[in-house]
Amino acid sequence: MLSTTPLSTTPRTALTRAKDRARTDRADLHAVLDAGLICHLGVVIDGCPRVVPTAYGRIGETLYLHGSTGATSLRAAGEVCVTVTHVDGVVYARSAFHQSVNYRSAMIYGTARVVTDPEEKTAGLRALTEQLAPGQWDVARPPYRKELAQTTVLALPLAEASVKVRQGPPREEEEDLALPVWAGVLPLRVGWGDPQPDPAVPPGVPVPSHVAWR
Repeated sequence: MLSTTPLSTTPRTALTRAKDRARTDRADLHAVLDAGLICHLGVVIDGCPRVVPTAYGRIGETLYLHGSTGATSLRAAGEVCVTVTHVDGVVYARSAFHQSVNYRSAMIYGTARVVTDPEEKTAGLRALTEQLAPGQWDVARPPYRKELAQTTVLALPLAEASVKVRQGPPREEEEDLALPVWAGVLPLRVGWGDPQPDPAVPPGVPVPSHVAWR
């Protein structure tokens, strides 16, 4: 099972610099993916690269992505690269060269497969929904057959992936430490605001608990 093996070290995923930022535990890959909301899907269309922000969801060792059947990026998807990044803070350094950011990132390479099995397609869409809005799948109307037909779902195995993480203060030259320049980390925090009901929601319908808790 992939879940019990370390991350791959193929030529595409092996780090060539800042190797100390690499994470080899597959649990680190899962953690970066599960904490995200949007990924960036990279494809090549007619010889030109294209990077598309898109929703995703994970089931085990498979990443599911979706979009309209009319989306060129999905129709052309084959060999792809998917990335997810979290910026945790800006690292202020005494020298411009060592200015940096603290982050967690994942990069997955592979051949995306168009999901045609109805059960897997529904499961993939559920994973996508739950990634963005936990609890919503069980209360929302399920997709009609026509809606499913208008939706493309891609499955991407997590077999070839890398994870990089940077944490902590700036790493600077010894001679720069005496400079009278403030250095450190400005953490970045992302939080949810108050729910804003659709004006068409009937009076008396409360904000559900799976929305309010966020």
